[in-house]
Amino acid sequence: MSKASRPADTETGLFFRRWLANPRKVGAIIPSSYALAQLVASHIRRGADEYVLELGAGTGAITRALIDAGLPADRLILVELDPKMSAVLADRFPELRIITGDATKLPQILPKEVQGHIATVVSGIPMIGMPREFHQAIVDACFAVTSPGGQILQYTYSPLSPLPRKELGITGKLMGWAANNLPPAAVWRYSRVEVSA
Repeated sequence: MSKASRPADTETGLFFRRWLANPRKVGAIIPSSYALAQLVASHIRRGADEYVLELGAGTGAITRALIDAGLPADRLILVELDPKMSAVLADRFPELRIITGDATKLPQILPKEVQGHIATVVSGIPMIGMPREFHQAIVDACFAVTSPGGQILQYTYSPLSPLPRKELGITGKLMGWAANNLPPAAVWRYSRVEVSA
């Protein structure tokens, strides 16, 4: 059976198996719903020459919505830690730049020419229950590579902010809920706190 003709539930099966293998690194047992993906896509901000970076792209549910919303393929970069998930992404989206690597090391793994030109980081990395040091490492890595005024869009399955805003020196706003996602999911927007001169 060719890759293109695999049953639809193969994606969900892979997602579930990767969750079983490491629940702390895979935040849900099934891929995100298209409703959540569309909610995320609706809050993307990007100038004509800027990029969108997706962290923890999984099997590409959010990726597909970003492309369907009109984001050019050459302006979307994916970072996925799990090599098996990366292989699925490469199969589904051969036109995209996909990096298998650690999102806490974005300045080391992203091409130099895109650093400082990323307007929005979309994060599907699970944050609830992760240590503060991990939160700090992700936030610092993201804002090290974004454009001035860049944002992080984080989706989460908690009704509360998944990132401790004050401690991390960021502002955050709940942008909306995808109630029919399983489980229901929220999208938060984070920015750096502006420091007065």
